[in-house]
Amino acid sequence: MNRSNMTRRAFAALTLATPLFALAQDARPIEWVVGYPAGGGSDAVARVVAEQMAKSLGASIVVNNKPGAATNIAAEYVARSKAPGQMLFTADFATLAANPSLFAKLPYDPDKDFVPIGLLARFPLVLVVGPAVPAANFKEFVAWVKASKDPVNFASAGIGSPQHLAGELFAQKSGLKLQHVPYRGGAPAVQDLIGGQVPFALMDSATVVQHLQSGKLRALGVASASRVKVLPDIPTLAEQGLPGVEAFAWQGLVAPASTSPDQVASFAKALRSALESEPVKARYQALAIEALPGSPQQMSEFAKAERSRWGALIKAANVTLD
Repeated sequence: MNRSNMTRRAFAALTLATPLFALAQDARPIEWVVGYPAGGGSDAVARVVAEQMAKSLGASIVVNNKPGAATNIAAEYVARSKAPGQMLFTADFATLAANPSLFAKLPYDPDKDFVPIGLLARFPLVLVVGPAVPAANFKEFVAWVKASKDPVNFASAGIGSPQHLAGELFAQKSGLKLQHVPYRGGAPAVQDLIGGQVPFALMDSATVVQHLQSGKLRALGVASASRVKVLPDIPTLAEQGLPGVEAFAWQGLVAPASTSPDQVASFAKALRSALESEPVKARYQALAIEALPGSPQQMSEFAKAERSRWGALIKAANVTLD
């Protein structure tokens, strides 16, 4: 073959390959939006799961933190997205269950603007007390609260947070006189628990596990129907005579409503694989949280049930963020 023919064939081959090359060059990373600051539990979950999902999808995933307004800022950003197939969103207890009742008007529709991919994780809520509380167990704690002349304060990560609403449910079921003290996040609430400025809280496991291990806080019960795998030695409140206080923070993964069914199926498969991977299992264990594997349909049904349950309590307790 002469040089001229070789040149023409090489040029033809390059021309045929150019569209694929251009597509690869234009491919953007998938954007995973988190409605909380970097460094927190939600961010940690997103990053470890995203890393494993990226391997299954053969695409890069970049976490984008958009905190504020109880996830409303992030939710609106995703709902208005014009990039189908290129965006994921950590939609949690606030986004899908509480906010529809806490706000008179939302910048997104939880049913119409998102399509479910699957549940990510749940964070067990633990009744914890600071060192100043003279109670070694739940029975002694109840007696101590009843002996107080004034309502006893409980801390939360903010108005309408899972910790706050769990505290309202606890007060409702126990009949104890309690006063909510909201903080700007779980970390400052825990610091005041340790310092004795506030006596107790129903706080998520990821926020308190290191302080339970160090002895700075004491756990008196978990707000679950049965003991949780990550904290097997802590009895449930029901075991100790107070049934009906079941609450946990949870997170799910959604995509913009314009995402195609094939893309949803691909994301869901990658998520299931990620939740079964050793790096994710190890990270979840370190954070004392539990995986919640399931289908998109199961997530949809779960979120609607949670919205109904907590909406009723929000209304009864007259909690609002407007």
